[in-house]
Amino acid sequence: MKKLKLLILFATYLLADSVNIEDSAGQFFSSGHTNNWAVLVCTSRFWFNYRHVANTLSVYRSVKRLGIPDSHIVLMLADDMACNHRNPKPATVFSHKNMELNVYGDDVEVDYRGYEVTVENFLRVLTGRLPPSTPRSKRLLSDDRSNILIYLTGHGGNGFLKFQDSEEISNVELADAFEQMWQKRRYNELLFIIDTCQGASMYERFYSPNLMALASSQVGEDSLSHQPDLAIGVHLMDRYTFYLLEFLEDIHPASKTNMNDLFKVCPKSQCVSTPGHRTDLFLRDPGSVLITDFFGSVRKVEITMEAISLTDPIKQMEENNVNGEVQTEVYSYVDQLPVSEIIHQKPKQKDWHPPDGFILGLWTLILMVFFKVYGIRHLKHIF
Repeated sequence: MKKLKLLILFATYLLADSVNIEDSAGQFFSSGHTNNWAVLVCTSRFWFNYRHVANTLSVYRSVKRLGIPDSHIVLMLADDMACNHRNPKPATVFSHKNMELNVYGDDVEVDYRGYEVTVENFLRVLTGRLPPSTPRSKRLLSDDRSNILIYLTGHGGNGFLKFQDSEEISNVELADAFEQMWQKRRYNELLFIIDTCQGASMYERFYSPNLMALASSQVGEDSLSHQPDLAIGVHLMDRYTFYLLEFLEDIHPASKTNMNDLFKVCPKSQCVSTPGHRTDLFLRDPGSVLITDFFGSVRKVEITMEAISLTDPIKQMEENNVNGEVQTEVYSYVDQLPVSEIIHQKPKQKDWHPPDGFILGLWTLILMVFFKVYGIRHLKHIF
């Protein structure tokens, strides 16, 4: 009798386990995509727009960490803040105060920079209408099985986004570009994120299927900056992107977090503006859409029924003749990288500089001591 009960429990366990595996597999294949792409665009020039470059580079860092390679990322930066003569730390762009996190790094591949970042080039990248001489690194080589993340940041208004303070793209032009992409079978699903003033106005005219959109502010609202740094002299990021990236830091390639969790990022109590989203054009339930469907990358899988041992040495690959004797070299697999540690690692602070308000407070203390000791009649000796 006891054996029968054990057999029943074991069979129940196997059945439940197989159901869980099928559910996981069904969720994995539900999106129908086989590759991921990202188009990340900063549309602002000039030093005081430092935060827009940091916004874009921060998203770039996150999607690369989650598995999208540079070959599938089109990065457009309207200005080179890392090499700006006002930058106190050349070749760096920081997204956190006290210079804690350098998002420029040593492996940033910028595809369009400076005056190459125009409305025309952006639309040509989306629609694929580029000259034949354009290199592959500047092309969006997506297809009807591609999930695409499009991130825009800069200065905007009701129904438009400025490019370098010299031209602008309207919400109608953007909506028509996405419709061209759909008609030309250039995407499977598309996630559009914009961090700009009155950002929600940019997705009001969208009409293409399988498109989901998020914005940092509603019509009539400003999207505010965040993280002022006295040493650099500007704000380092915008509020919405800052809290978006805090959310993404907890995401890993196997994460089950879905889009409904992303919609809760940066409530009005943190953003001051009111973030918005639009899902009526999207065919799937946002609750079933994983964050990694857009911010991660699909891994190619080869299914085999054969047992493969990864601990045994590989077959002898080479034979070398040394002094007439045949010697064989045996190769073996090395331990894989500690992925869980790499995913959550954060750069350590290398250089110390005074915290916010330290210099101002120090000068105030010096002046107070001076007036206390010498009085105001000696003020002329300071100036």
